[in-house]
Amino acid sequence: MAQGSQPTQPAHTATRIPFPPQTTHPLFDHHPFIVTWNIPDLVCNRHNIPLDTSPFRGVTTPAKVPGQFLSLFYTDRLGFYPHVDPKGKKQVYGGIPQKVNMKASVNKARADIKYYIPSKTSRGLAVIDWEEWRPLWDRNWGRKRVYQTLSVSHAQQMNHSLTRQQVTEKAKHQFQEAARRVMSGMLSVGRTLRPNYHWGFYLFPNCYNHGWQGPGYTGECSEEVRRQNDELLWLWESSSAFYPSVYLQASLADCLNAALMVRNRVQEALRVSALPGRNTTSPVFVYMRPVFVDQNRRFLSQRDLISTIGESAAVGASGAVLWGASADYNDKTSCEALSSYLDSTLNPYIINVTAAAQLCSNYLCRGNGRCVRKNYNSPHYLHLNPDSFRVLRVQKRFLVLGRPTLAELKTLSRSFTCQCYKGLSCTPRTYTELTKALMFKSKQESYNKPDTLTKAESDKNKQARITKDYTKKNAISRW
Repeated sequence: MAQGSQPTQPAHTATRIPFPPQTTHPLFDHHPFIVTWNIPDLVCNRHNIPLDTSPFRGVTTPAKVPGQFLSLFYTDRLGFYPHVDPKGKKQVYGGIPQKVNMKASVNKARADIKYYIPSKTSRGLAVIDWEEWRPLWDRNWGRKRVYQTLSVSHAQQMNHSLTRQQVTEKAKHQFQEAARRVMSGMLSVGRTLRPNYHWGFYLFPNCYNHGWQGPGYTGECSEEVRRQNDELLWLWESSSAFYPSVYLQASLADCLNAALMVRNRVQEALRVSALPGRNTTSPVFVYMRPVFVDQNRRFLSQRDLISTIGESAAVGASGAVLWGASADYNDKTSCEALSSYLDSTLNPYIINVTAAAQLCSNYLCRGNGRCVRKNYNSPHYLHLNPDSFRVLRVQKRFLVLGRPTLAELKTLSRSFTCQCYKGLSCTPRTYTELTKALMFKSKQESYNKPDTLTKAESDKNKQARITKDYTKKNAISRW
C-alpha cells in the first residue's frame, strides 16, 4: 500500500458536482459513514496486548485469511498478474499485460475469489492492490518506465519495419488495451461471482496533488490529471467502489495542507464515480493509515484525524479503511503504543464522526441519504457538539448520549446538503421541519425511556445481525 512519488502539476479550479446524484445504499443500515480496520494483529495477539476495535465496522487483516469483510487481493492472490519483479527484475507472467494468458488468468481468478470470499451472499469490500504499473501509458514514470521499454520491444519484435515513432505509438496502444482487458476482466469476474461485494482497485482514482510544501498550495487536481482520469471511464464503469489513498507524510502533520490534499483526492473520486452516467454512483472508501508513511512509529494527532477521516466524511465518502503494514506493529512496544492510541485518540474520534454522520443523516436527510458539504472546499465537519453530547465506554461498548439542539441542526442545514440513497427521497428538512422532528423525538423519548444499557444491548443485537461473524460490535445511540 505504498505511495510512490510523481511530478507536481499545477492546480486549477476543481470541478464541482452541483447537486449530488443518488448513491448506493450503505453496507450497514443507518450508518452513512463507516471505518473499517485492516491492520495486522498477529504480533499484538502473541504478546497478549488488547486492541479495542469496537468502533470499527469490519475488523480485518491484510493477511491471507478467507471470509473477511474486506478481502484484499495483492499481486499473488488474484489471477496471473503480469509485472516485473522490482527486486530481481524477473518478468512475471510475461511482465507486461500484452503477454498475459487471459483465459488462464480468469480461471485462476475464479478459484481465488471462491477461496477468499467463500460465501455467495455475504457483503463487504473487495480491493485489488496492483501497483506495479498504471493502465495509462503516460503515468508510468520513474521505475515504472520499464513497462514502456518492454512494450516498445514487444511491438518492435512483432513488426521490424516500424519507425521509432510508429513503434512507440503502437506499443502505447497495445499496452493500454491490454491493461484494460486485464483490469476490467478481474473486476468483471469478481462482480459476477460475488456481486454483494464492492469491487475496485486501490489507489484509483488518483489526484497526484503533491507539492504541499510549496507556496500557495490548494490541493486541487490539475486539469491534465482530470482529463487522464476521464480516459479511464472504462475502469470506473467496471468498478463498483473506489479506493483512493490519503496516506500522510510527516511534512503534513498538524497542517492545513493535509486537509486540502485529502478533500481534493476524495472529491475527485466522487467526481469520477458519477462519470459512467448510471442512476446511482458507486461508494468511495478512503484508504488511510494511523501512522505517517515516513515515520511509522508516529501516530496521527487529532487534527490529522480531522484532516483525513473528518474530511472524508464531510465531503461525502461512504467510509474509510485504516490499513497497516506488518512493519508498523512488529514488537511489543509498537503494539502497546497502538493499544494506547486507540483508547486515547483514535476510537473516540471515530465514534464522534460516525455518530455525527448518523445524526445528520437522520435529522437533515430523513434517514434516506448522507450529509455532504454544500461547498466541498468549506471547513465544516460532521462533529458532535461536546456541550450536547457525551461519549462513554460502558461494558466494553461505546455509548453516545445526548440530543442536538435546534441551533445545532440549523447549523448543519446551512453547511450540508443530502445525497440520497438509490430510490429514496431525502430532500433536506427545512427549519420548520427540523423543529417538528426534534419535538417528535423529545415526545417519543418522554413516553419511552429505556434503560441506557438495555437500549445499548438492543442496538448491539441488531447490529450483530447485520455484520454477521466478521464485524466487532459496539453500541451507539440512534437519533
